[in-house]
Amino acid sequence: MADLFDTAPQADPPSGMGARPLADRIRPTRLSEVIGQAKVLGPDGPLGSMLASGSLSSLILWGPPGVGKTTIARLLADETDLAFVQISAIFTGVPDLRKVFDAARLRRSQGRATLLFVDEIHRFNKAQQDSFLPHMEDGTILLVGATTENPSFELNAAVMSRAQVVVLERLTLADLELLAQRAERELGRKLPLTAQARDALLEMADGDGRAALNLIEQVAAWKVEGKVDPDALAKRLNKRAPKYDKSGEEHFNLISALHKSVRGSDPDAALYWLARMLEGGEDPRYLARRITRMAIEDIGLADPAAARHCLDAWALYERLGSPEGELALGQAVIYLALAPKSNAGYAAYKNARAEAKRTGSLMPPAHILNAPTKMMKEQGYGAGYAYDHDAEDGFSGQNYFPDG
Repeated sequence: MADLFDTAPQADPPSGMGARPLADRIRPTRLSEVIGQAKVLGPDGPLGSMLASGSLSSLILWGPPGVGKTTIARLLADETDLAFVQISAIFTGVPDLRKVFDAARLRRSQGRATLLFVDEIHRFNKAQQDSFLPHMEDGTILLVGATTENPSFELNAAVMSRAQVVVLERLTLADLELLAQRAERELGRKLPLTAQARDALLEMADGDGRAALNLIEQVAAWKVEGKVDPDALAKRLNKRAPKYDKSGEEHFNLISALHKSVRGSDPDAALYWLARMLEGGEDPRYLARRITRMAIEDIGLADPAAARHCLDAWALYERLGSPEGELALGQAVIYLALAPKSNAGYAAYKNARAEAKRTGSLMPPAHILNAPTKMMKEQGYGAGYAYDHDAEDGFSGQNYFPDG
């Protein structure tokens, strides 16, 4: 990767309404300057190989906030000499889309293609997403959509089939440190932080480069004597809220992690994922229901008391509320993770349901049918039934499935 600090420090812009944000001032001007996405931009990555071959296709950039989706889209246009047009699905309606497509057609008639960058593309409805298709197919636009949501859930199959999904990763602490160094080069001075406070600052960003730069800009503006330690930093800045969408993919990712940690008998990991969901604002009642489900599905008859333990924890939460009631849920999770596991009952039940669906019209065998009327007796109902209590060892061995 090219030297990230190969430009001379620039003076700070004048303070006031006209000052450019730090994130804008140090925005990369080449793809080689983008931090943290070497897997997709490197020679063997999807974007790197596309650019090397000169055949860029429509793309969906999927990743968390602050990882460079907009910057990458803009630089792709620069490196391929495409006209760059940016819209947001939040603020763009059908009339606006028509204007964008008309302008792209005119541009194409003049010999230049358009890279249309659509931020928050998952917010477009099906009809709006479908409107892109003819323009993608005839080459009027090369679509680059950005989304923080799982495209397979949020985007039309038709759009997905015409675009390659590129997954961008949250920035590591090492990536954020490189970003901080770049910011210091731009500012012309070091941040007034101890080493421990600097680490704490980058942790606060939680993998979001834009959030990191906003925090750095705040710290750089402080008028302090000496260096700020972690305690003073915590008093001056608020930690960024963890990424958690109770109705989106993150919700399903974390409940899956909790369930699989319990199934894998790891109480520490299970408690961690439970805590992550609670910190993110998940409804404890939803967690109580899911924990009880785990007891039924993954422990079952290996420890019949597990389900009762979960129901008791659920009831305790209802009595105590938060935060004390959440401790009962945590203890239930520990119990489940340490309990013996068996899915035999669950598997047998699913097989029985499948077989019942396949053979749902078959009658029970006549010998186990009741015969309350004379006609039913004449039809053979109940004939030959063996009363198991009278059999040796209390087991007759008769067939109870439908005939055949």
